[in-house]
Amino acid sequence: MHITARKEQFNRAYVGALAAQVGINYATPTVDNDSIDITFIGKDFPGLIRDPQISFQLKCTHQDLRVGDNISFPLGRKNYDDLREVRLSIPRYLAVMEVPESCDDWSQHVDEGTLLRSRCYWVSLKGLPNIEQGSITVSVPLAQRLTSSSLAQLLLFASERRDT
Repeated sequence: MHITARKEQFNRAYVGALAAQVGINYATPTVDNDSIDITFIGKDFPGLIRDPQISFQLKCTHQDLRVGDNISFPLGRKNYDDLREVRLSIPRYLAVMEVPESCDDWSQHVDEGTLLRSRCYWVSLKGLPNIEQGSITVSVPLAQRLTSSSLAQLLLFASERRDT
């Protein structure tokens, strides 16, 4: 399998594990033509929307793209435009996962279990300005770690129709 496909599969497995930990269902589109790799579906949330949904474009890199307190991630214009759209009923986010360069180092099997050697961060691009060039570098705050609890929090925000 090509390294890009391996990164995609590892990223999906990681966010799937987060969802399982907090009891959140997810779905993956058959075709990624709208910059959506995965959609999370909440159940019985207390807000205005009982069963909120949020969607993510998943990206994975082994490169050190950290600049200060952010990851400076290059994003193609199509993905950027799809993620910055404001006329959506389901909030969209960009998730950027960092992994070691060697696939052999992505997970480690120890007596206590399996360790995934990755970090994932999220950002909303909603409402950002139009660009003319073919790509843009977006800042993904290191403070916005994608964890099981932050995933549940983003769904709570969606149930309350609150922007992040």
